[in-house]
Amino acid sequence: MSRIAGVPSVVSMTFSHSPTQTDRSLRRRLGLPLTWLIGLALLALPRVVLHDLGAIEEGTTLNALFVLVPPLVWVAVVLWKRVPNAFLTLLVVGVCYGALLALGHQLMWDATFGGEQPRLGGNLAGTDPEAQSLILRTFAVGSSLVTGTLVGAIAGAVAWVLGALTGRSPGGRGNADESRRRS
Repeated sequence: MSRIAGVPSVVSMTFSHSPTQTDRSLRRRLGLPLTWLIGLALLALPRVVLHDLGAIEEGTTLNALFVLVPPLVWVAVVLWKRVPNAFLTLLVVGVCYGALLALGHQLMWDATFGGEQPRLGGNLAGTDPEAQSLILRTFAVGSSLVTGTLVGAIAGAVAWVLGALTGRSPGGRGNADESRRRS
């Protein structure tokens, strides 16, 4: 076998990071292990299921609790754990939530619509029903991802502000004061 000088063979190539190195790197940047990030996102999943089954309705106190409590828990956890960047950490949690939201809506699709699939209107009303379903489901996935990301961004912004005001974040006033006292 001939070798070109300076070019590694396929056999000698290895991945630069093992899964544990990647998890450590992620944890260092986000301040929480991947399992915690997914676990926090899972806290919001019961509302998805209950809403899609029609067990809770918009505008009720119960629905408000299912909407507000998970992001409040997210904020509390990042402040408690003093993550390096609360905004980024909760943005990632929000993206995970958006993916779970999309998956939940797709799995609950038939139960949500009771066997009568939604239809497009206007110029697209005559489109093939299978194509309509594909279009609607695609937009539902996109909407879920955007919603989850926005919830994470808002929660992250709240956590960032609260962390800065209370000194509960690595960049907050409390830590700067503490480091000056040690000097």
